[in-house]
Amino acid sequence: MLEKLFKLKENGTNVKTEVAAGITTFMTMAYILAVNPNILSDAGMDSTAVLLATCIASFVGTLCMAFMANLPFALSAGMGLNAYMAYTVCGNLGYPWQVALLAVFIEGIIFIILSLTKVREAIFDAIPLSLKRAISVGIGLFIAFIGLQNAGLAVASSTLVKLTDFRENFHTAGICALLALVGLLIMSVLYIKKVRGSILLGIFGTWLLGILCEVTGIYVPDAEAGAFSLIPSFHMTDFSKLGETFGQCFNVDFGAVGVFNFIVVIFAFLFVDLFDTLGTLIGVSTKAGLLDKEGKLPSIRPALMADAVATTAGAVLGTSTTTTFVESSAGIAAGGKTGLTALTTGILFLLSMFLAPVFISIPAFATAPALILVGFLMFSTISEINTEEKNYTTAIPAYLCIIAMPMFYSISEGISIGVISYVLINLICGKRKEIKPLMYILAVLFVLKYIFL
Repeated sequence: MLEKLFKLKENGTNVKTEVAAGITTFMTMAYILAVNPNILSDAGMDSTAVLLATCIASFVGTLCMAFMANLPFALSAGMGLNAYMAYTVCGNLGYPWQVALLAVFIEGIIFIILSLTKVREAIFDAIPLSLKRAISVGIGLFIAFIGLQNAGLAVASSTLVKLTDFRENFHTAGICALLALVGLLIMSVLYIKKVRGSILLGIFGTWLLGILCEVTGIYVPDAEAGAFSLIPSFHMTDFSKLGETFGQCFNVDFGAVGVFNFIVVIFAFLFVDLFDTLGTLIGVSTKAGLLDKEGKLPSIRPALMADAVATTAGAVLGTSTTTTFVESSAGIAAGGKTGLTALTTGILFLLSMFLAPVFISIPAFATAPALILVGFLMFSTISEINTEEKNYTTAIPAYLCIIAMPMFYSISEGISIGVISYVLINLICGKRKEIKPLMYILAVLFVLKYIFL
């Protein structure tokens, strides 16, 4: 049955590998179960309700990806978009969280329409292969930077960022950062030795080392310092809390909402989600070898539709925009090639509702090494970008795209800078034939975004 559904032999994989890859993807994404409720609770939402909504929306979206597109990509509440909702829409603009959820719902409906009309697919195909490869490299650096931050290795300073001082708060932040380095070493060696499930084993191994440190007193939990116990607690979640957010996107008083500002909010969600999703799909598809000779993803339309359906469902359930996660790369690096990987991840998200405290106990320093290692694996695509002088018109935009993602902490910013620079450089250098018509439209839209959004 699984063979018929996911064409395992045709894709050169098996059930054991796919399941292990799905578990790996979930483990690297599990942090969202702690982070998303924490962020959206700042908008006035109940954290338990957000947790349940996140689990169900992730399950629905990932299953859509599994059965509609047969791709090993997982979906959940997008980082950055949840912060935009909590701190900009509900914070700076002062809108109730119900209004923000309605904007996300409308955005999802627009995405469904765009996916049916091939607009999103056309955008994906219009981006030149050099930029697609650059996006993969840029995402690699971006998630590696996230990994360094989650590990506590990269911290804020007068120079914006620096290496942490391990001696400072050693029994909390210091030991966690050190454990992340040990975990990265373990994971790297296992991966080089071609041990199956090396990333997953590295996550569990690092977590176990952390528990041992807590038991022996090397790691000391301190809630005020953000250092919580690494030993999972066992209690059930209050499922009735979901009623506090379910369907609340339709409970909006439009008299208190400015129409123009509301439209701006919708398009802000739309723009960021569109290019974050496209960037993620391009990046992970490139690394997984799923793009054809022309740089196209054969299953792009159902993949985009799965993303749109997940966003719409998530808004109804009570969470911010649900999107394809770059952490899917971890599962792909572990051998995931089909929708069975996504199905496994989706099921784990659903099960996590029952044992949410256990999954939330997975510390960031244990999953951070996976992000850093996967960042390297995606970075390796840089060798496929032709940087010879005769190709500077494509190489320089690719370079700008790459450095923009980690520096500006945004996949969509990297894409926009890459697209704008590609069009301008090729146009000025007399290579108009290299520019597809849709690239002009994208460049103009990106410029307008910087002016008005």
